[in-house]
Amino acid sequence: MANTLFLKSPKRIMALMVIMTLCLLIYGALEHRIRQTLQQHQQTFPTQLGTTSAKPNARWVFQFFAGIHVLLIDRYREVILNCNEYHHLLLKLLGERYIRLYANSG
Repeated sequence: MANTLFLKSPKRIMALMVIMTLCLLIYGALEHRIRQTLQQHQQTFPTQLGTTSAKPNARWVFQFFAGIHVLLIDRYREVILNCNEYHHLLLKLLGERYIRLYANSG
């Protein structure tokens, strides 16, 4: 498997380790921010089991947002599809930067 990723030298292996570590750091920071925001506002987020939790993991949140699509109309107008109340709630709690990404979701 390593041959398919061209990891034939120690430098390349170390570079991949640095990138993976940075990705995990960002992933963990986002998970912490989501959990902290939900806790501060005493809100919950749906889980895979159909219940709600104030401490969802980042992987589940990413999967939950995976069904959102952008529909382009006339090359100038964008409509965000499949954004439900939980998506809007979490975006609102996280702040204006996140809301702008989904501004046309109505």
